[in-house]
Amino acid sequence: MLRRTLIASALVLGPIAAFAAPTVGQAAPDFTLTDTSGRSVRLSDFRGKHVVLEWTNPGCPFVRKHYDGGNLPATQKDATAKGVVWLAINSTEKASSDYLPPARLQAWMQERKAGATAVLMDEEGTVGRAYGARTTPHLYIVNPQGVLAYAGAIDSIPSARPADIERATNYVRTGLEQALAGQPISPASTAPYGCSIKYKNAG
Repeated sequence: MLRRTLIASALVLGPIAAFAAPTVGQAAPDFTLTDTSGRSVRLSDFRGKHVVLEWTNPGCPFVRKHYDGGNLPATQKDATAKGVVWLAINSTEKASSDYLPPARLQAWMQERKAGATAVLMDEEGTVGRAYGARTTPHLYIVNPQGVLAYAGAIDSIPSARPADIERATNYVRTGLEQALAGQPISPASTAPYGCSIKYKNAG
């Protein structure tokens, strides 16, 4: 029973080992990835705007909670309506059973009426590792100067139950409201929760 509890806790809080990554207040690593339609997208092209980076994987029950429950699509649409750029990134390696090729990933997003600016493929895991992304979902806010302003969870209740969405504080929504009002984001960092990212083994 203890072992089962520890495994469950690891799933909720994400893996203990973290990649070296920039922290809030440091420059967000620039990157170029291809979206699900084959278009090249570069982070620095959006300098001057707030950008949300969302690590996603439709095979993860925590991700499905926030999409099937409507939380992430609503948060995405609210953000983009205010001029925020939202980039969803899938760092799942091709060998994983969770991997969806670009067309299927895009179809999954469309079925859930997602509102991301672009859905990006990172099968090699290069960008995910550069940010130290640990879980799906894992969210970051990059300010117009290209500096990380938030890193962590989508909200305050680390569960896979859609019923918890309504009771939770949506950290990304409130963080963007603060940032767009010229205020510092608080909290600026939280512990991400979800499934561990299915990275390709290095080497």
